[in-house]
Amino acid sequence: MNSFQLRAVCCCMLLSTALFGQTGKKSLAIKKTNSAIKIDGILNDAAWKAAPVADQFVALRPVPFMKESGDNASEVHFLYDDGGVYIGGYFHEKTRDSIAAELIGRDGFGNNDFVGIIFDTYQDKLNGFEYFVTPLGEQMDAKVAPNTNGNSEDFSWNAVWQSAAKIHADGWSFEMFIPYSAIRFGKKKMQDWGLNIVRRRQKSGQQLFWQPLDPNVNGFLTQEGTITGLENIKPPMRLQLSPYLSAYYNHDGTAAAGTQKTTTSINGGMDVKYGLNQAFTLDMTLIPDFGQVQSDNRVLNLTPFEQKFSENRAFFTEGTELFNKGNLFYSRRIGGMPLHYGDAYWAANPNESVKENPAQSKLINATKISGRTQKGLGVGVLNAITKPQFAIIEDINKQERKFETDPLTNYNVFVLDQTMKNNSSISFVNTNVWRSGHDYDANVSSLLFDLNDKKNTWNVGGNVSFSNLLGKGGKNTTGYAHSIYFGKTSGRFNFNVWQELSNDKYDKSDLGYFTNNNTMDQGIWAGYNWTKPRGWFNQKRLNANIWYSRLVSPIDVLRRQEMMYQNAGMNINFNGQTKKLWWVGFNINGGPSYNDFYEPRYYGKVFRNKGRIGLNLWWESNFAKKFSWNGSVFAGTGGVFKRKSLDLSLGGKIRFNSKFSIDNNIMVSNAVNQPGWAANTGQLGDTVIFSRRNVNSVEDVLNIKYNFTNKMGLTLRARHFWTKVRPVQFYELDKYGNLQTPTTPFTQNVNQNYNYLSMDLVYNWQFAQGSFFSIVWKDIAETFDRKFEKNYVKNLGNTVSGSQFNSLSVRVIYFLDYLTFRNKLKRK
Repeated sequence: MNSFQLRAVCCCMLLSTALFGQTGKKSLAIKKTNSAIKIDGILNDAAWKAAPVADQFVALRPVPFMKESGDNASEVHFLYDDGGVYIGGYFHEKTRDSIAAELIGRDGFGNNDFVGIIFDTYQDKLNGFEYFVTPLGEQMDAKVAPNTNGNSEDFSWNAVWQSAAKIHADGWSFEMFIPYSAIRFGKKKMQDWGLNIVRRRQKSGQQLFWQPLDPNVNGFLTQEGTITGLENIKPPMRLQLSPYLSAYYNHDGTAAAGTQKTTTSINGGMDVKYGLNQAFTLDMTLIPDFGQVQSDNRVLNLTPFEQKFSENRAFFTEGTELFNKGNLFYSRRIGGMPLHYGDAYWAANPNESVKENPAQSKLINATKISGRTQKGLGVGVLNAITKPQFAIIEDINKQERKFETDPLTNYNVFVLDQTMKNNSSISFVNTNVWRSGHDYDANVSSLLFDLNDKKNTWNVGGNVSFSNLLGKGGKNTTGYAHSIYFGKTSGRFNFNVWQELSNDKYDKSDLGYFTNNNTMDQGIWAGYNWTKPRGWFNQKRLNANIWYSRLVSPIDVLRRQEMMYQNAGMNINFNGQTKKLWWVGFNINGGPSYNDFYEPRYYGKVFRNKGRIGLNLWWESNFAKKFSWNGSVFAGTGGVFKRKSLDLSLGGKIRFNSKFSIDNNIMVSNAVNQPGWAANTGQLGDTVIFSRRNVNSVEDVLNIKYNFTNKMGLTLRARHFWTKVRPVQFYELDKYGNLQTPTTPFTQNVNQNYNYLSMDLVYNWQFAQGSFFSIVWKDIAETFDRKFEKNYVKNLGNTVSGSQFNSLSVRVIYFLDYLTFRNKLKRK
């Protein structure tokens, strides 16, 4: 799902919406029931007749504060018992054709109407739980956490709860049962929770809320209504086991000659979820298996920094909002590339070669403990252990020896997060990496604060961080970093002033994603919103950003003070939604000449580049139509060689019916006369060679989806990425940062032709609540050479016909809930 779909699809709560000042806060008194309710999507159980109703919804968009009409009235009922909360409702429509319904899979909003229930069980207006259902009965859920823009939603969090829906001639109805095991709350005898309800009518572009939202004020939990009267509810014993069994058949066509290309394996393990008390939960994954996760979007990385990958492993995405505070935790470090992966090749003697060198460390187990007390103290502990990893080095006599590339390693993240009045919070985060043996350890600590005034209009925040590398290079090193920001977060006009600084010793890379230190960046952002429909547009937004970056300590070999400056820039952004429900926007960006201390790939060297300017236009059509499309055009120029860039992207989606859809996105990028690093030569590698080069890239992503039911589906994702880099002329970087004719002609072939092709075919069946059967076929082909193929089709054909890695796997995971099992035994 792209950024627009998340924005336009998932109740758009990230749009700075909160304290509502045009009507009073709503309240609903829930009633307890002793009657059994069948969750089938039809509100014909007798208990619903006495249930209190939430109605009279008000639009957030496209016309804020517009009341719903009688033809489209909303009615949502609430009941509870000793096991959980029941929600049932009916959403009226003029005709059946007014309802948007598509089978998309769990947590995929797609082209759907939906209803969402938002609970703030601690009434801290910062943390919440969301449960959604579509007219075809598919579920979505999320945890809400605070961020600098109000509230953020984590849709990777999954709970086990019941729902059903049914489409009628004049609307659609739904029922939910949310057991207390699927939500966290305090232990008061009489409880009131924050509540809001969102309804989306996709074809009209409407989003309506029970408690109205003001689109010009920060946050959305801050304006919630209240559900009262939850009496003597107690969290049950929460013990849930998810044992799994998987089988793999792998064929590695890229394996070296003489090694086994085909392997099979059978794996077993278990995920455990245990409620330590009413607020805290322990999650464990024992002997985890991540072989069926989606393939990474690999590219040819031409930057001096590592490529950052998305996390696709469920354990490290579900319920991790606490651990993401402070931006110190990059979960791909756990089970990532071994610390001494590259050293294995240096360790091989002239008569030896590296026979095996696994590129990933093996995770033994991982554990999370997280929750929040009644007084608003959130506590999180994450711990993971990876086993020692070895490369196999073989000599000419076939004698083998082991070389340790990664020691036994323990990763730990500890978080304290105290919520306060006025949606404010203060947090402490610590990450620690301990390695057995002689390798160094790492520790990073950060204190964060985020404070708002009583009217939720002004905001100030920041953090102070210290990093410690223990024993690296035979010594201990301590680094320092901080950030500070201040701004106005509510109203039509908002702004933010910020600064971020890290000294030349600060390093969080052992458990965090990190590119560079020794930098001080600061800037100003300001934006203005038009939220009422006017002219062609339903809503418009305009903002501008200006920033400046410099070093903290000089690293230029000549120690020149003028070389403390790094970079500066500005951008202007506009986006708006038209009356036809299209999104359109543009971005203008540019900056003056700058000093690049990283592209030379040699400490103390700098590359002085000229200024640049660029323009980007983009559009996205009405997503509710059976055929929708999007595109963008970027044109830019600048740099010492007057680089010219042209990037084009085009995407489209066709929905043949509610079950079957195809979407395809293509991106073509061309840069002519781009300056870039080519090689380091000389005995010490201190002669830096740059090139004036042409870079061409193509990325094609195809998704095909067919859902048999709301519990069973088949998806295919195919992605091809191709980049070729052709140097036109070579230069030598002098001590002043300028490019000169090389003193010695550079004749090395540094052409680059890179292809990455991945295909993921996934069949998934939820055969019981929380239980899944899946079959996954993966195919990966990756090539790199110094020869070019000008024709895209021939290049793709060469990639397909080359050596590939194939994997066919079957996995069964079965959900066992202690309470459900105990109740079944009682009935017997």
